[in-house]
Amino acid sequence: MDTTDPEITFDAGGICSHCHGFDRNIRPHWKPNAKGADELSALLDVIKTVGANKPYDCIIGLSGGVDSSFLAVKIVEWGLRPLVVHVDAGWNSELAVKNIEQIITGLGLHLDTEVIDWHEMRDLQRAFLRSHVANQDIPQDHAFTSALVKKALQHEITYVISGNNFATEGVLPQSWGYDSMDATHIRDIHRKFGEAPLRSFPILGFHDYYVTMLQKLRFVAPLNLIAYDKTAAIALLEKSFGWRYYGGKHYESVWTRWYQAHYLPAKFGYDKRKAHLSSLIVAGTMTRDEALAELERPLYTDNELATDTAFVAKKLGFGDEEFAALVHAPPRHYQEFRTNEGEIRRHKWAENTMAQVRAFAERVKAIPRGVARRARGVLAR
Repeated sequence: MDTTDPEITFDAGGICSHCHGFDRNIRPHWKPNAKGADELSALLDVIKTVGANKPYDCIIGLSGGVDSSFLAVKIVEWGLRPLVVHVDAGWNSELAVKNIEQIITGLGLHLDTEVIDWHEMRDLQRAFLRSHVANQDIPQDHAFTSALVKKALQHEITYVISGNNFATEGVLPQSWGYDSMDATHIRDIHRKFGEAPLRSFPILGFHDYYVTMLQKLRFVAPLNLIAYDKTAAIALLEKSFGWRYYGGKHYESVWTRWYQAHYLPAKFGYDKRKAHLSSLIVAGTMTRDEALAELERPLYTDNELATDTAFVAKKLGFGDEEFAALVHAPPRHYQEFRTNEGEIRRHKWAENTMAQVRAFAERVKAIPRGVARRARGVLAR
């Protein structure tokens, strides 16, 4: 990473805050080893037990990308019975559709597709472009999570299995965007710049997401408990399922490809490849020299950029000049709009505190009884 993250710092040896943050906050929870294998085995037993008398014992979202496709393969290998959900927000590339079909057919799974009302999705995305904030993926990401959560609750599924992983996502500057699950933020931007009501768009309010949902569902990321290697995963998917790579992380969506490879660099100077490649470096699957060589490659060829820009502008209903003006207008910070940031921060603090208390309680349980009694006596004073 570099100073395109305004919050980055470097120590006397030139090591950046992201590297230190990974070692301090992430590495202790990343277990691509025997300990992770034991935790995964225990987790799978719990998922199977909790879902034993239900049609599905877990739910996963399938975008057709590397992580979610590989996760689907592993879930079948682990003997789970997933409800597989694809949320269609209107931006799937033809290759993504084909890849999803190859995975579902090859694994013998059923796909439940949730289609987001395109008129509402388009209106919300137009509003976000007019807001000039950095995280233009909020409408799409919020829809994906909300639809998946509602499916889980509808089918009384406890375990939501995510393809999120530290091996490829261990570094991401917080200054480059904002929380996609802040409904207050979404509604304020839509109120200011939207043109039509959002009647069916799946919005999860603060209480629904951070309280009710997190009490009823368990989100787990099992790729953090195995030796997940993106290159090896791609090779397996290509060989066993005829899956084909998109050329970039999250490029299964035409919108996300354009947003990450053009909008962010042109308007904010953010090249998301730096975060993605930095994640691979701290995970030990790529060298710094290899990452620098990758960054030398252009984000787009001129023809590809022109094609995608014309496609996105037309699909969103913008003329060429208006669309270009939106991209090159001065950027704005998300805090210029209403948010639930303070409440979210307080909730996450409480959540982390409770997690630490539970972890301490587990450690106390492991102490011999006599010592444990003395420890509890000290704590009670």
